[in-house]
Amino acid sequence: MQLVSLLFHDVYVRHPGESGFSSAGADRYKLSLKEFERQLSGLAELGLKPSRLTGLGLGIAPDMTVPSLAVTVDDGGVSYYTVIADRLEQRGWRGHCFVSTDFIGLRGFLSVSQLRELDERGHVIGTHSASHPTRFSRIPSDDMRREWSDSREILEDVLGHDVHVGSVPGGYFSNVVAATAGDAGLKLLMTSEPVTWTRSVNRCLVAGRFTIRQGAPADLARRFALPSPWTRASAWASWNAKGLVKPLLGSSYPRIADWIQSLILNH
Repeated sequence: MQLVSLLFHDVYVRHPGESGFSSAGADRYKLSLKEFERQLSGLAELGLKPSRLTGLGLGIAPDMTVPSLAVTVDDGGVSYYTVIADRLEQRGWRGHCFVSTDFIGLRGFLSVSQLRELDERGHVIGTHSASHPTRFSRIPSDDMRREWSDSREILEDVLGHDVHVGSVPGGYFSNVVAATAGDAGLKLLMTSEPVTWTRSVNRCLVAGRFTIRQGAPADLARRFALPSPWTRASAWASWNAKGLVKPLLGSSYPRIADWIQSLILNH
């Protein structure tokens, strides 16, 4: 089964601090409204309709040679309600909103009523952990299991139905992360590895995603969704190159990571 899942974060109108987590690291992943609309326009040119992945009825295309497409947004920032959902719905699309539940109702994050309304409008609400640990794959497995279970329980109380999907905070994935997600009842877990293939760990389907971040080429989402694998392969090369240098660079990592991604994806 192939899935081209696109990973966005917050979208801002005037300043990145309007929505979601506020830090230099977080802001690097936020798009301006103009950038976001350009990415969606590029996708719309392909005539594809993104799938809704609920973890049960996955909405995967019956022709497995044609990758299905999904739009996902991490962190649970209020911009999903104020900006993103409307832009998706204008095209008849729905997305996936992954929420770190400890932040529900705080400044810059989605409220209970907004989450319920988004769910009623057809957007898929999933867990992005409870507290959004800095390095999720390094915390004890019992804590991982608790992060998934607690956040899933909160979302189910808010929405009034089961929640079976989640995404890994910060991109820090391991097989233990997936196994604990399965223990907590998740059926689909999204990572940040830019791949189209999926695999099962402890009855939980694990799927990668292709990140669209600030300063990305305006047609990058479209290029990821195209049948040609070149851009996807380039993203995978960039992701792995950054993984190799990250432990060595310390505070210099963000600048070098931006340079690596720009070098690979713009050529």
